[in-house]
Amino acid sequence: MPIVKCKICKKEFYAKPSWLKQGWGKYCSAKCQHKAQLRGKFVKCFICKKQVWKAPKALKHSKSGKYFCNKSCQTLWRNKFVYIGKNHPNWKNGHTIYRDILQRSKKEEICTLCKTKDRRVLAAHHLDGNRKNIKLKNLVWLCWNCHFLVHHDKETKKRLMAVVV
Repeated sequence: MPIVKCKICKKEFYAKPSWLKQGWGKYCSAKCQHKAQLRGKFVKCFICKKQVWKAPKALKHSKSGKYFCNKSCQTLWRNKFVYIGKNHPNWKNGHTIYRDILQRSKKEEICTLCKTKDRRVLAAHHLDGNRKNIKLKNLVWLCWNCHFLVHHDKETKKRLMAVVV
């Protein structure tokens, strides 16, 4: 009766002679066999520092060289470190004070076209299209839907200009 040592945990176990003849009988259990087949490594999540197993493909294809335990940690990293300021695709020379100007002006926060009062969907719109012109008479509140339509539909833009004037 052949007694062999497990290649992973070094535990002695019985292996049938036919197993050894076929090249089997190297591991004492399915758990040890599974451990032997793993090729990646444990890495720390860049945000929460949790240990995470990554396969070789994931290790090879990381563009930043940083690893994350889940999508929420990856999103936190993108929003805090990568896509801020000039690196953000919507960056326009740092001029973002127009929303504050509208809020301080005591203009009612309501969409000029559809009269929506939900502050979560309101955006500041420049009437002349020039983002650097931050005068109060050039700024109006629009919901995201109306804002899109003003930029992409001529009729809606004419209606806005008629309402503002």
